[in-house]
Amino acid sequence: MDQATPVELIIPEALAGQRLDSAMATLFPDYSRSRLQAWIRDNCVLLNGEVPSTRQKLLGGETLELQIPETTLSTEAEPENIPLDVIFEDEHLIVINKTADLVMHPAAGNWSGTVLNGLLYRFSEVSGIPRAGIVHRLDKDTTGLFVVARSLLAHTSLVDQLQSRSMGREYTAIVEGSLVSGGTVDEPIGRHPRDRKKMAVNTGGKTAVTHYRLGEKFAGHTSISVKLETGRRHQIRVHMAS
Repeated sequence: MDQATPVELIIPEALAGQRLDSAMATLFPDYSRSRLQAWIRDNCVLLNGEVPSTRQKLLGGETLELQIPETTLSTEAEPENIPLDVIFEDEHLIVINKTADLVMHPAAGNWSGTVLNGLLYRFSEVSGIPRAGIVHRLDKDTTGLFVVARSLLAHTSLVDQLQSRSMGREYTAIVEGSLVSGGTVDEPIGRHPRDRKKMAVNTGGKTAVTHYRLGEKFAGHTSISVKLETGRRHQIRVHMAS
């Protein structure tokens, strides 16, 4: 299976009693039921962290995780004329300055109007590359630079660099309080135990490591520079809040 992009949501109480495949057809109307059933059989779907069957009856309130194969995103997403602030481009790479409120790729609740849709419109050659060449992500409300591969060769190289950590990601953040020194937060991140829509430090979560150093200090706030060893959802926010 090719690499996948996770979509996580909470099963609405209104779908209690329905079969999983039927409920997913309601939740993911852009995909046929046969495709959704195939993804369930291929273990692309987890229900409360476990592999379900297509016929499993839902109670409502479960956490569903769907791993949408990367090639599906780039081959089925529609090109859209979305303004992209391109900082640099050559035959191998594109560097884009992402604005706030712009989602990186289609997912539940944002099937259009994303960076990926804009890339397909402006750089049609990325349609044959997994996730349209996007190799790392920025949260919806995060601004900053990200790199896009313009060829399969560049995509392979960038992914290898990220996995080997020979290419790093650095962020600037403002945190509450007056920090006295930099440091490292090494705490696993998973779903919040009471609010499944949120992420939190969770002993049953995935390994997450964040390094930070101090910048400028303000009244009640501190500017920090952050480097990530891992890329968990909302990692900086969760670790800085811990």
